[in-house]
Amino acid sequence: MTTTTNLAQFGNRELTEVRDLLDAMLNSGLPSDFSNDEVQPMFNMNSGYVFLTNSDFEVCMINDGKLESFYSSPYAGLEGFYDDLKEQYDDMHEDDKEWFDGLK
Repeated sequence: MTTTTNLAQFGNRELTEVRDLLDAMLNSGLPSDFSNDEVQPMFNMNSGYVFLTNSDFEVCMINDGKLESFYSSPYAGLEGFYDDLKEQYDDMHEDDKEWFDGLK
């Protein structure tokens, strides 16, 4: 995975997404489970995703117009917003279920 925080490597689309992330942060703040330590925009050059991350390597992205935490499960590496992962709960490995149960 190739990621960067160097805004000079962001294209126009990615810079627009950074602006949208910052607007969402100003309008509704960071998600309650997202640490505000060393928050910065990051661009995943492989996936095209632009998101906010922090010193704890947490990720948040815009979902339905507001910032929401984006998770990666520790066992199987399932990725998604809380509601996306909730839909996959029955098929999760037991270790991922235990992790997920601790999220909210």
